[in-house]
Amino acid sequence: MKVLHTTLAAAIAAGALLSAPAQADEALAKKHNCFACHMVDKKSVGPAYQEIAKKYKGQNVNAKLEEKVKKGGSGVWGQVPMAPNATVPDADIKKLVAWILAM
Repeated sequence: MKVLHTTLAAAIAAGALLSAPAQADEALAKKHNCFACHMVDKKSVGPAYQEIAKKYKGQNVNAKLEEKVKKGGSGVWGQVPMAPNATVPDADIKKLVAWILAM
């Protein structure tokens, strides 16, 4: 019985560790007001994060998307341009893009 409790506790701890980065990056998206234009699972002003992940699955596009987040852009997801996010630190943009592409 003690082994079962230890195994269960380890599994719970591992799950908490694996979900912590996702929660942290969601908090980062909230901090930088990304949810004003994007949602995780539905289109809003901009595309859903899950749609972005699906479109770029298996592609090495991190640097391209990081630049687009920083400088803004248009034409890929429709006529509404993405505003630049010049004040968001590069390290935060890297984390956000990695979080989105991992969905």
